[in-house]
Amino acid sequence: MQQFNFYMNDVVQGARDEMVTAGYMQLETPEAVDEALSKAGTTLVMINSVCGCAGGIARPAAAYMKNYEVQPDRFATVFAGQDKEATARAREYFKGYGPSSPSFALVKDGEVQMMVERHEIEGHEPIQVVQKLEKAFDTYCK
Repeated sequence: MQQFNFYMNDVVQGARDEMVTAGYMQLETPEAVDEALSKAGTTLVMINSVCGCAGGIARPAAAYMKNYEVQPDRFATVFAGQDKEATARAREYFKGYGPSSPSFALVKDGEVQMMVERHEIEGHEPIQVVQKLEKAFDTYCK
C-alpha cells in the first residue's frame, strides 16, 4: 500500500504542476477560494482530478484557454479529492450544479455564469471543451 501512495502523490503533484505551468493559481484553502471568487470580474475555475478525462481532455483544454484572445480576469484551480475544504467552498459558488470533477466554472462577480461538467468532458475531444469555454469567454469576459 505504501508504494501505491507514493505513486498517487506523484500523479497528484504532476496534475497540480500541469495547471500551475499553464498559469492557473491553486486555491488550496477555503479562504483562497473566497478571495479569488468574491472579487469583481471573471474567474475560470478548473476543478482538477486525477482521472483520465482530466489528464487527457480537461487539463489540455484548460492550458489552451490561456491563449484565447478573450480572457477572464483570473484563472484558478481547485483539486477535488485533495484540497477537500477548498473544493467544497468552491462548489458553494456553483449554485444549481452538483459536484463534478473534472469540470470548469466561469464565475463573474461571485456568481457562476456557466459550467462545463464532467459529462461534457468525459468521452469528448479537448476541442469540444475548448469551444464551450470560448463561447463562455466571448459571452461573459468582454
